Amino acid sequence: MTSSPLILASKSSSRRAMLDAAGVSYEAIPADCDERAIEESLRGATAPEIAEALSVAKAAAVARQNPPALVLGSDSLVVVAGQRFDKPTSRENAADHLRFFSGKVMELHSAAALVCGDTCEWSHTDCARLTVRELSDDFIESYLDQEWPEIGFTVGCFRIEAMGVQLFDRIEGDQFTVLGMPLIPVLDALREQEVLLR
Repeated sequence: MTSSPLILASKSSSRRAMLDAAGVSYEAIPADCDERAIEESLRGATAPEIAEALSVAKAAAVARQNPPALVLGSDSLVVVAGQRFDKPTSRENAADHLRFFSGKVMELHSAAALVCGDTCEWSHTDCARLTVRELSDDFIESYLDQEWPEIGFTVGCFRIEAMGVQLFDRIEGDQFTVLGMPLIPVLDALREQEVLLR
């Protein structure tokens, strides 16, 4: 087993909950990087490429400050009808997102990366497809009454482990990807890095 600690470069409660439930020891240190600037530099890139680049950037930002730790970065992007969506900026913006999502398929791209020092040791992306049911204005208002501001920290305006599950008719893909991190490949990579026992 490596003597270097594992750091999760995220303040995401769902990512922390996944690692906790899997029995992974880590320290959480949120990354301080300009995600919008990184996205701007990647104009023309696909959603999986952007999610992966953001994962690497988050991990690298924390790794630079914490040698020789192995740092896990993760990011999720949502694409609906060819349009990419970031986290909502306000309750009104969240309502606009939900009205747009209504009756459409949401592609949720989740990525993860492991960085040590200046080296990206591993990265991976996965995609889940979530079919949003037809949402009434009354439902959207009731939903936001109960879920705002918590969903302001999520792409797609939902927490699948909470009331967000009511948004969907169908979900295709890995449950951990839907939660925001492709956990099974992450665990395999941590074994390769000798953070976890084989």
